[in-house]
Amino acid sequence: MYVLKGSRLYSTGGGCCEALVYRIHGDPSKVVQLENMDLPSIGAKDVLVKMLAAPINPADINMIQGTHAILPDFPAVGGNEGVAEVVELGSQVESLKVGDWIIPKDAGQGTWRTAAVMAEEDVISLPNDIPLLCAATLGVNPCTAFRMLADFRDLKPGDTVIQNASNSGVGQAVIQIAAARGIKTINVVRDRPEFTQLSDRLKAMGASHVIKEETLRRPENSRTCPRPKLALNGVGGKSATELLSQLQFGGCMVTYGGMAKQPVTVPVGAFIFKNVELRGIFVTQWKKDHSDDGAFRGMLDELCSLVRQGKLTAPGYTEVSLQDYRTALNSAMQPFISSKQVLSFDPFWSK
Repeated sequence: MYVLKGSRLYSTGGGCCEALVYRIHGDPSKVVQLENMDLPSIGAKDVLVKMLAAPINPADINMIQGTHAILPDFPAVGGNEGVAEVVELGSQVESLKVGDWIIPKDAGQGTWRTAAVMAEEDVISLPNDIPLLCAATLGVNPCTAFRMLADFRDLKPGDTVIQNASNSGVGQAVIQIAAARGIKTINVVRDRPEFTQLSDRLKAMGASHVIKEETLRRPENSRTCPRPKLALNGVGGKSATELLSQLQFGGCMVTYGGMAKQPVTVPVGAFIFKNVELRGIFVTQWKKDHSDDGAFRGMLDELCSLVRQGKLTAPGYTEVSLQDYRTALNSAMQPFISSKQVLSFDPFWSK
């Protein structure tokens, strides 16, 4: 079994952890259960880790609901992202040491648990001199933002990007990474009573412009900002169509999400007269394609450098204990939320 001494986990052979498990697809707040789960023995190329923090992302919810492209076998542990500390090494592990922080390379490994045995090849290390919550939320949203800004148009300082879902985790990362590169951002958000406060917060992160969806629809406001080369769509439906209308000739719209659950509709004229390009991104597939060529490592190093410089921060979050998972899941399923739910395992490790 595994025993806890202070904040360290020690192996004595066998063992279990606490985990959020689901055995059927459905409403996450109903099908997910907090259970004790057996841990496998540590293989020669495995590491035993204790989870430190793990967010609840839309993709996690979709996997539990059964609507995601990746569906793990049952019983499944929820969570695709999070940061853990290595506490024990298999005899042939070479790239890691005890005390290292790691994040999963790929989705589907199940991060909503207090401890796990993971293959060395399935994780990648992070420096432990960055804030814990930045580390826990680095592997999905900032990576998606980084790739969208890097892979679809050759953006130079002074160029403009437009996006919807600007207050999402990806949206906030886009604002900060773009600002660090001297790229202007037009950030579209839904109207709300606290619009002024939200606008001020996004501008403090580096947003060039923050506008309401209704403002973007008005013809007299269509040329108030420089025509963007790139549009980033996390919503779909009319919102995506309106982003397209703002693009310069030869511009590109990249879709990474569909919070409105509506298709992307493109006017014929956008193709004929503006020569726009429509692309999609699935960062999980990108990670699989580049897990061994150094590109993933290089991207994480650059993101961590921005964190150290104070140019990239964690999104607004609410820290919750594992035992409060139902409240966290219900909050995470609310549309257009401003606070990411992050499971913290400190209560477990302080037992």
